[in-house]
This record gives sequence, C-alpha cells and structure tokens, in this order.
Amino acid sequence: MTPVLIKLGYLAAAVCFIFGLKQLSHPRTAVRGNVVGSVGMLLAIVLTFLDHNIVRFEFIAAGLVVGGVAGAVLALMIRITAMPQMVALLNGFGGGASVLVAGASMIATQVVAGVPEGQLQAATVASGIIGGVTFWGSLVAFDKLQEWLLPGRPVLFRGQQPLNVLLALVVIGLGTMVVLQPADQWTYWTLVGVASILGVLLTIPIGGADMPVAIALLNSYSGLAGAATGFVLNNNVLIIAGSLVGASGIILTQIMCKAMNRSLANVLLGGIEAGAASAPKADDIYAGKVKAASAEEIAMLFDNASRVVIVPGYGLAVSQAQHAVRDLTTLLQSKGVEVEFAIHPVAGRMPGHMNVLLAEADIPYDKLKEMDEINPTFAQTDVAIVIGANDVVNPMARTDPTCAIAGMPILDVDKARTVVVIKRSLSPGFAGIPNPLFALDNTLMFFSDGKKAINDLIAAVKEAA
Repeated sequence: MTPVLIKLGYLAAAVCFIFGLKQLSHPRTAVRGNVVGSVGMLLAIVLTFLDHNIVRFEFIAAGLVVGGVAGAVLALMIRITAMPQMVALLNGFGGGASVLVAGASMIATQVVAGVPEGQLQAATVASGIIGGVTFWGSLVAFDKLQEWLLPGRPVLFRGQQPLNVLLALVVIGLGTMVVLQPADQWTYWTLVGVASILGVLLTIPIGGADMPVAIALLNSYSGLAGAATGFVLNNNVLIIAGSLVGASGIILTQIMCKAMNRSLANVLLGGIEAGAASAPKADDIYAGKVKAASAEEIAMLFDNASRVVIVPGYGLAVSQAQHAVRDLTTLLQSKGVEVEFAIHPVAGRMPGHMNVLLAEADIPYDKLKEMDEINPTFAQTDVAIVIGANDVVNPMARTDPTCAIAGMPILDVDKARTVVVIKRSLSPGFAGIPNPLFALDNTLMFFSDGKKAINDLIAAVKEAA
C-alpha cells in the first residue's frame, strides 16, 4: 500500500476516534460511539502493519491472543463497583506500554541508524517521564481503591512536597542528559525509575473522595504518553489518538474539580482531609435526632405523593440495587407517581458511575436529571429517596465554611417535603464528616442494605395496595 493511501487511512481512523468520542457523550449514542471508535482502532492497527516492515508477526499474534484473553476475562469478572480500579489499571498499562515502546525504539534506532536526532530523543524523554508517572500512579490509585496495601485516606509525611520538587528537578536533569547524550541508554532507564517514584509520591496524598479526579487525570497522562510515543514512532494516528485522550482527560478533570468546587492543586495535595480534624462530632449532630423508619411506614408516604426523586450513590452500586430500583420506579409510576433520578457529577467512584448503573437496568435516559436541572425542583418533591449517597447530599457544604467539602455543589434533597435515606449505618462518606441531613426533622432513616431495602419497599407498597 502506498504511503499516501496509508496516511488517508490514518486520517479516516482519526475521524472515527473523534466521532466516537462525540457519541460517547450521551447514553443514547454511547454504544454506537464504542463501535465507531473500535472500527477506527482496527483500521489503525491494520494500516500500521502495512506501513512498517514487521519482522516477526508471530510475536504480534501471541500478544493479541494474550491481551485479548486477559481483556475478556477481566471484562467478565470485574463488577461494576470495581470499574474505577479497572480504569486505573488500564491507564497504567497505557503509560507502561509507552515507556517500553519508547525505550525499545531508542535502542533500535541506535543500532540501525546510530545516534538519533534531538527531536526524537525529546519525545522519548516525554514518553519515559509521563509513562513512568502514569504507570506507578495508576497502580497506587488501584491499590487505594481496592484497599489492599495502602489506606484510602491520604498518606502524608513531613517534607513530602519538597521531595517531590527535588525528584521533578532530577527528572528534568536526566531528561536533558538523554537529549544531549543519547548514546547512554541507562540514563533513560534511570529517568524512568525516578519518574516512577515521583508517580507514587504524587498519588499517595490523594484520598478516596478525590480518586475520581485522580483517575481522570491519570487517563489524561496515559493519552499524553501515547502521543509522545507517536512522535517517537513517527505514527500520526497514535499522535492524534493520544492527543484526543489527553485533552478529553484534562477536560473531564476540570469538570470534576468544578463539581467539587476544588482546585486541581488542592486535590493533588490531598486537601479534602484538611478540615476533617476540626469537623463537628457525629454524636453532637445525631444525638436524639435520628428517626428510623420501617418499609411499611415509608410505603405510606407514597399514598399521597405525586412526585418522587431518587438519588443514587455508591451504596446503590455496592448492593447492586439498580434493578430493584427500576422495579420500584415502575410500581410507583403505575400508581400515577412521577419518578425522576438526581445525578451528581461525582456520585460513586468515577464519572458517569450512576448513569451506567441505571442504564444497565434499562431506566429511561430522560429520567436521569443532572444536578443543575433537578435542584430547583426539590422544593416541589414529595419524597426524595437517597440510596447510599452521602457527601453529595451533605448540607454542611452550604452551611459550614470550615468543613472538608465546603462550597461543593450538592443535591438539595433537604428541601424536599420528606427525605428517606437508605444506608447500613450512620457512617460518614469519603470526606469523613457527619451528615446533618440524617438528623433533620423531615428525614427518615431506613437502615438496611440498598437492594434489600428497595425490595422491602416494593413488597410494602404492593401489600398496602
């Protein structure tokens, strides 16, 4: 195939990526967007095979088989609640691949053509730095979410920030040496090692509440590492694809920070825990004020209700209650009750977490209302049902300027006539602070597993009929 046709094919693949990303922005077109993006990637892979002199196709085939099997197994095994961990791993693999490919290309270039030019070395350095930070930072994010070795809370120690600055300066110095002395391959791998340490230290201060932002940022890093590797390989489609991923990750990171009223620097420095120590004690807020209710008592609220808003949170994901919620929605609608869902941008552990769960249960997309659209309507809501959400409905964000989530936009469920909160206990959310919503006069607590609670409500509503 001629170089002109290959470049045109790469252009077609890039167009597929762009349209695929555009269609992923809405649940109705997300499946089609995945297909379009996959077609673009398949086209890019085929053209790459035709564009370069592949020496040993059997190794590529072996890699495709191993990677395909591993991907299929993970896709079938990973629960939706563990999807953030899966995304973190995928980000890390992308960064690690960029490090290895850039390093191998540098070695191959020196063997075939002698000392490579400065532009190529600069791209190699960028791949090594960003890829190293991404790989190890993503592994730390995975471990924090999975809670294997590292705690979900921020890990801080004295002199942490000066050490990070020192490591960054060392990385820059090593990168300069790689560009000026490209024949020394060990300098590159030393650079990767220092960048890896920096990736760990940059991620451990980030707490569980901020992990969705960290994942979005690491996703952007993996794209930028891929784009840099595209320059190393002189592969236009990899440059375009990496740039798209990098840009979309940065945009998503900004959206997430805005949704939490936080700066990116505050997130990276683990600032959300700063106010936790001075937060009011749970006993002072809850003592003698929390009202527990049964399924039968809550079912009576629906008899005179005309509008119900359901607020999904991470507890809904953990209990896999989305199908039970759909059944409750159908039952209430059959009684003439209007039911809608209030979606907070950072509910759950990753962007779109609640949307994916509810879409899995075939809940109509037009029932899912974003925060800005649903908040003005809570005053006209008869019953708001909060399932496993905590920080995103905590009124302290509006009333206490010293708390960890001060200023964060929240769902105004406290303005509904009656609020039903379904939780296992009064335990705090990721921010680690109590929630005055649980003690309000118009709030009823239903202490139970999310799925069991919804099924009990369904049975109670049917029995009352």
